[in-house]
Amino acid sequence: MAKILLVEDHEEIWDFLSRRLKRRGYDVILAHDGEAGVQQARAGRPDVILLDMNLPILDGWSAARALKSSGDTRDIPIIALTAHAMLGDRDKAIQAGCDDYHPKPIDFSKLLTQIGAALGGTETPA
Repeated sequence: MAKILLVEDHEEIWDFLSRRLKRRGYDVILAHDGEAGVQQARAGRPDVILLDMNLPILDGWSAARALKSSGDTRDIPIIALTAHAMLGDRDKAIQAGCDDYHPKPIDFSKLLTQIGAALGGTETPA
């Protein structure tokens, strides 16, 4: 079972995503700000990180850079979750170190496809 770290500060979103991901067979770890997300990633070694870009304490852009600059977390795929869906925002997320980008509102089936790709297509959740 793949472990997903969900770093999201809006309760409606983390509640919705964590419940749906758990139903699909994923083990979900939650963090509600960027600093806690970096700490959880280092401690829990998730298989994929879903990272909101607009977070308190440490924003997602800075958290992604911190995770990708550290030897123990640089290989963990990061999917940026953001309400910023303007032209160039995907490139900005990739430049910050994210491996993929998903604009809000969340399209859950598309997000599942992105998670599967981040896992290398090796895991099909129940």
